[in-house]
Amino acid sequence: MTPPLARSAEQRKLDTLHRLEHDEDAWVATADAAGGVPYLVPLSFFWDGATLLLATPEASPTGRNLRATGRARLGIGPTRDVVIVEGAVLTVPPAELPEEDAEIFAGKTGFDPRRIATPYLYFRVRPERVQAWRAADEIDGRDLMRDGEWLVAD
Repeated sequence: MTPPLARSAEQRKLDTLHRLEHDEDAWVATADAAGGVPYLVPLSFFWDGATLLLATPEASPTGRNLRATGRARLGIGPTRDVVIVEGAVLTVPPAELPEEDAEIFAGKTGFDPRRIATPYLYFRVRPERVQAWRAADEIDGRDLMRDGEWLVAD
């Protein structure tokens, strides 16, 4: 069986946007502000076209790290078709999240933090760098976004 040819940057961007719009879960990597101790956890997300919306308990290591550093790195998809998103994080208390966003998040992920007794916070991740690749032949050119700007036109 012949492996598929490497995708063009344009096709990778289209595939990446499709994954962001249709996938529900990501591996979210954070680190604490003091010692840089890494922490990795799977979380559900909703992509609104500009940011990824996550929710996690306020007191969890991820919640504490996101608030302290304002940074996250997310891995979306399988290892042979991965999208890596690095971005700045904005903490959003549930009372400040627009109702429409909370409803869309709950509908897409099947999880509604507003219905749980544990205090949750929402977090918006604004991508600053996006990479996508399937195999070694796509390592070159894997950057699709840098400094918050897509490198490939629509």
